[in-house]
Amino acid sequence: MSELNTLIQSTQQTLERIVRDFTPAVFASSLAAEDMVLTDLILKAKLPITIFSLETGRLHAETLAMLDKVKETYGYEIALYRPQPEAVEAYVAQNGLNAFYDSVEMRKECCRIRKVEPLGRALAGNQAWITGQRRAQSATRTSLMIEEDDPAHFMTKFNPLADWSEQDVWTYLRDNKVPYNALHDKGYPSIGCEPCTRAIEPGEDVRAGRWWWENPESKECGLHVVDGKLIRIKSVAA
Repeated sequence: MSELNTLIQSTQQTLERIVRDFTPAVFASSLAAEDMVLTDLILKAKLPITIFSLETGRLHAETLAMLDKVKETYGYEIALYRPQPEAVEAYVAQNGLNAFYDSVEMRKECCRIRKVEPLGRALAGNQAWITGQRRAQSATRTSLMIEEDDPAHFMTKFNPLADWSEQDVWTYLRDNKVPYNALHDKGYPSIGCEPCTRAIEPGEDVRAGRWWWENPESKECGLHVVDGKLIRIKSVAA
């Protein structure tokens, strides 16, 4: 069995264990390449895992187009969670539409309003949530584990693709004819909100285009952070 087939089998087993031991569980999809791997595995196996996405109000048109692609390909409609309009309006009124460029604090507050708070609503009532994070993505994720305690949401978090490489992801997508975000073909290996994401240059880190004006150590939006620290508590072998 090839190394990728071994990874696929291990990931399938992780997803099946989540269904068996942590139902109800949800998958937080950013509609990027890694998340389409998990979407394909979940939907083809007809696993009872709800897939949702955070519609921040600042996403690329190409990212939003993925919602229709998923529906056309799998007959599945991804649930959307949006920020509270009054919170967005207050932030913009007080700080300006693009205040996130002014400081890390302003950027994280924007992320809190547009992503972290909606995530809390999306996770409510579930035992576990799933992400498409990988260790190789950035300096902030090198200690990523497949299973972690998430004290912020009082549940377990799974990163089934933690061991996968960039090549593994793309080999899977192409071999299985999985739809993917058109921005990936335009130099965007990591995709977030439109004003906070740029294409990268050859040889740059895959997340170099995310919040490119900040230091690498601060490049997390808060979805995977508790009290300013990344959640890395419980390790379980793949």
